[in-house]
Amino acid sequence: MLGWLMGLIFPACAQMGTGGLPPPMLIEFHGPERVPVSRSALAASPNTVGLTPDLVLADFPVPAARLRRAVAAVATAQPLTFAHGSTGAQDHWVARSELFNFPDLVTAQVFPRGDDASALVLYSRSVYGQSDLGANRKRLETWLAQLPNQLSD
Repeated sequence: MLGWLMGLIFPACAQMGTGGLPPPMLIEFHGPERVPVSRSALAASPNTVGLTPDLVLADFPVPAARLRRAVAAVATAQPLTFAHGSTGAQDHWVARSELFNFPDLVTAQVFPRGDDASALVLYSRSVYGQSDLGANRKRLETWLAQLPNQLSD
């Protein structure tokens, strides 16, 4: 009900899943117009992006395809998180808040670092508002904490 009421002001809040949002677009991580830090979070391995990440990641000692599948498995397991498609090497999700159904966009890209290593970029950002109250960073921390479990399977 609250999501529907918020939809009077923020149209995508009245939708479910990925509804009300445009198709995902490819993000150029070597100098994108980043959503302000107060409403976004970026996790990345060193020398992978042209921006300073909020969370610095080590490279993963697994092939890129395996890491990509593991990230997708973590994302799929999250509550109120919906696959929003892929654009080449990037996978996209919509994560909605429980109370007001606010949509946040999450993009993941895996970069090969040889046959048995890969680097990850995770970028979570709010569609609406001036501040996310730390929700995007917390989301990335949650996903990253669950990633080792997927990789150990």
